[in-house]
Amino acid sequence: MTARLLAAALAALTWGAAEARTSVTIACGSVGIEAQLCREGADAWAERTGNAVSFVSTPPSATDRLALFQQLLAARSGDIDVFQVDVVWPGMLAEHLADLSRHIDRTIVEAHFPALVANNTVNGRLVAMPWFTNAGLLYYRRDLLERHGRTVPTTWAELEETAQAIMQAERAAGRDRMWGFVFQARAYEGLTVNALEWLDSHGGGRIVEADGRITVDNPRAAAALARAAGWIGTVAPRGVLTYAEEEARGVFQTGDAVFMRNWPYAWPLANAADSPVRGKVGVTVLPKADGGRHTAGLGGEMLAVSRYSTRTEAAVDLVRFLTSAEEQKRRAIEGGFNPTLPPLYEDAEVLAANPFFGALRDVFTAAVARPSDATGARYNQVSAAFYNAVHAVLSGQMQAGPALARLERTLTRLRRGDRW
Repeated sequence: MTARLLAAALAALTWGAAEARTSVTIACGSVGIEAQLCREGADAWAERTGNAVSFVSTPPSATDRLALFQQLLAARSGDIDVFQVDVVWPGMLAEHLADLSRHIDRTIVEAHFPALVANNTVNGRLVAMPWFTNAGLLYYRRDLLERHGRTVPTTWAELEETAQAIMQAERAAGRDRMWGFVFQARAYEGLTVNALEWLDSHGGGRIVEADGRITVDNPRAAAALARAAGWIGTVAPRGVLTYAEEEARGVFQTGDAVFMRNWPYAWPLANAADSPVRGKVGVTVLPKADGGRHTAGLGGEMLAVSRYSTRTEAAVDLVRFLTSAEEQKRRAIEGGFNPTLPPLYEDAEVLAANPFFGALRDVFTAAVARPSDATGARYNQVSAAFYNAVHAVLSGQMQAGPALARLERTLTRLRRGDRW
């Protein structure tokens, strides 16, 4: 993250009314309609409280956003009061974040999914409030499967065969841009999640286990990565090596892919009034390997308050409002963001907007977590080493076995003896 980008982000502040009692600055994500919904929610809070709210533009890549936040926090800057943090960041950023348990009633905190509250509690301090949870899903073109007499795949082998068959048939009919499967394969945090899903569905572990053991160099993990490498240039375009969430959604939503791996946020966008695939999309759990299990990478975002904020009381109040049932329901209906409050999964209006929320609730509550719990402050280095190794395999620079063996040696050096 360059100093120029940091300065540009801070220069992008949009200030509220000058007469407001307090002006709170928030940095939200920018994938899909994240920024829009964040702005709408924060503006509603400002109108209710008489305070003002400011917004900092952030990069769409989680990796770049983390670098921006780390630079600001390391400088003990109070320029941003509220941060949107990824589910794997609390352990890395905890020393810079306020203890929200001192400001938010315990009954409010305990209303959220316990696993997320535990995830956000570091050394007994609640450093972030759950805002929305996530799990990777398989999107598919219902109309294309029906046209070609295919069923929704449940295994990776079925997905490969179905994707290839429909892609070839559609191209033969003149749709030259059709691909079988798009996903997130850029060398960034999103690839860590995708690849962890492949490993877990093959029984290949989760890179570093909960007890700190490094287990990534194993035959099942190698088989999972070798399989994924086989998709590049066959059912997936080589350009997928540069795709993050929005690039994959762009290809799928324009009608040029049969299957897509993405987060729930893509659902309302795929069904928007101006979407070419509106009414043609289905959603299901990600495939499994033969003899493996269905899995989904755990995602989600939290809201945290900087320890260096000079407006802590107002910042906490903004977090309390944005993570409330009222606001989470609005975001679920308008943006497809999964609530962190269990009763909303039984709300008729939420389910009408997102029919798969109910059927796939177990997917969201039992998703596989990245090893941030085991690796703590070193998670970012672990993830970068992993996604770079995976990218080398996908791009054909290395075979899966040697890449994972080298990765395990790298992770062993990162670990301090037998502890992270």
